[in-house]
Amino acid sequence: MKPTPVGVDIAKNVFQIHHVDEQTGEIVNKPIKRAKFLAYFANRATCLIGMEASGGAHHWARQLATMGHQVKLMSGQYVKAFNIHNKKDPADARAIWLAVQQPVKPIAVKTEMQQAMLALHRMREQLVKFRTMQINALRGLLTEYGEVMGKGRLALDGAIPDVLARIADRLPAALTDTLREQWNGLSRLDEQIARIERRMREWKKEDRDVKAIAEIPGVGLLTATAAVATIGDPKAFRSGREFAAWTGLVPKQVGSGGKLTLLGISKRGDTYLRTLLIHGARSVINSAKQPDPWIEQMKKRRPLNVVIVALANKMARTIWAILAHGCSYRSRYVSARPVSANFELT
Repeated sequence: MKPTPVGVDIAKNVFQIHHVDEQTGEIVNKPIKRAKFLAYFANRATCLIGMEASGGAHHWARQLATMGHQVKLMSGQYVKAFNIHNKKDPADARAIWLAVQQPVKPIAVKTEMQQAMLALHRMREQLVKFRTMQINALRGLLTEYGEVMGKGRLALDGAIPDVLARIADRLPAALTDTLREQWNGLSRLDEQIARIERRMREWKKEDRDVKAIAEIPGVGLLTATAAVATIGDPKAFRSGREFAAWTGLVPKQVGSGGKLTLLGISKRGDTYLRTLLIHGARSVINSAKQPDPWIEQMKKRRPLNVVIVALANKMARTIWAILAHGCSYRSRYVSARPVSANFELT
């Protein structure tokens, strides 16, 4: 029996549901409170439930899947194309109901462990940004009093004790004490970031997939854990090329009248994972002990940034191949298409 398509627009407290009753043909589009959401689907026949992959979507998808329903998470940009009215909850639920019946690329439902790892990445990223803000604020405030320091954290740590000693004679103690507290706070941020990374290393030791892709040059602790947690189910992608396109590491295409133009990379998908892959590729190119012939040949033909993105694309394809096929990394592996059964050697 074909499952009944249902569109669900999730929110914080009130969800909007849209579907067509198979027995009466009635169009149902009504709000349901959060506490009664799961009970609404508890005694129903198998449904194909569509939702946008927004906050809380993976949690509700796991809950609905345990009831025997099929859940399809979709990107908001695909659902938007089916909303022809003003943005309201009933219109959004109807757009999701239309989109779930189309061959739209679904987003794999993540496990709680995968979401937990992504949460660690988000908290670490927030701490790193706050640390950078603190450093820039200290440098900017001290510049107002004629104290200019070199770039980088090491230059700041090396110069700020003498700087604070010099300005203590001519500035209020309230300011110098506050600046010293802000500088000492950087060490506490370092400790928090280090503890999060230590927990990531513990997960790396226990996860086979993370250890496998960590063997790829340019894929370190952050990239390996983020890739495994972000991909979810690698089988959701048909090929490594599709995964690389999903991360936004392919040229954006604009075409009209049969003429196709390639622009810069599309920058679609997960920005954080794409950034890690590009930084990893840059480190390989800048610090490789044995330069790769493929990279060296490309550097002769293309600009450096293009080479970096190309290597990041190659890394993304390699990550997908290892996760999808359950194999280990081989540095000199050459991919080849299988010989057709109708082809005879002469």
